[in-house]
Amino acid sequence: MGKKYTGSVLSAGAVAGSLLLAMMSPLAAQNVDCSDTSNLPQIDLNFCALEDFNTADQTLNGTWHTVFAMIKTRDAQEDIESRKGWPGIVLKAQRDWIKFRDSHCESVQFAYRGGSIEPLIYHSCRAALTRQRTKQISGLVEE
Repeated sequence: MGKKYTGSVLSAGAVAGSLLLAMMSPLAAQNVDCSDTSNLPQIDLNFCALEDFNTADQTLNGTWHTVFAMIKTRDAQEDIESRKGWPGIVLKAQRDWIKFRDSHCESVQFAYRGGSIEPLIYHSCRAALTRQRTKQISGLVEE
């Protein structure tokens, strides 16, 4: 574990918190039990929120690759030229969604600017929206 945060620009407090997470040794990160966060210090809660986002993001990426391949196949099989182009529209929507997710979560965490909880708010928001988006992406090809 002990992953480095490489997301969008945050306040000085969030950057400092993220840098602190990145500087945690892999051994220290392995000692954080994110399955029970009821008694964890804030730095560990922030780490767990980042890990939760990373897990949600990995799931989204896997779903994206599967669904996008299906969309490309269906598009290639389309006989009517005016009905082609689905992959391009879906790719644009995904890129726009990523910008929306990160901007929205920056606005959500703004009320906590400079506080030790700011990274937790930001990463929790991104995790929740990413899980929602995974369902949306899956729904594009469900019949």
